[in-house]
Amino acid sequence: LVTGGASQDGKGFFIQPTIFADVTDQMKIAREEIFGPVMCVIKFDSDDEVIERANASEFGLAAGIISTDVPRAMRIARNLTAGTVWINSYDNFDAAAPFGGFKSSGHGREKGENALESYTEIKCVMMPLA
Repeated sequence: LVTGGASQDGKGFFIQPTIFADVTDQMKIAREEIFGPVMCVIKFDSDDEVIERANASEFGLAAGIISTDVPRAMRIARNLTAGTVWINSYDNFDAAAPFGGFKSSGHGREKGENALESYTEIKCVMMPLA
């Protein structure tokens, strides 16, 4: 634990922004989705390695990339199996941008034009004319 982790003052179950370092792939905090201000720092040796390790997760709601190398960040983003990938930001949303996960992180999309599909049903009517 680098910083944070304590309960946030007030009602509810909230924690301070938290950073864990030296996290390994076997740790629970690296394998499960944490809905809160938590960052797990995991070391890697190559882009291909980090893509493979990230995609090995059963979840795929979102991912974040911090980099000064934009082409490199875009290549990694294209290869991640995640519904949303933020580059040099995190947890920012736009009502026009679809949001939803891959794999065990959900089906369908919220927000944007894609969200309208949840409110429609497709019907096929067949009738011979002869």
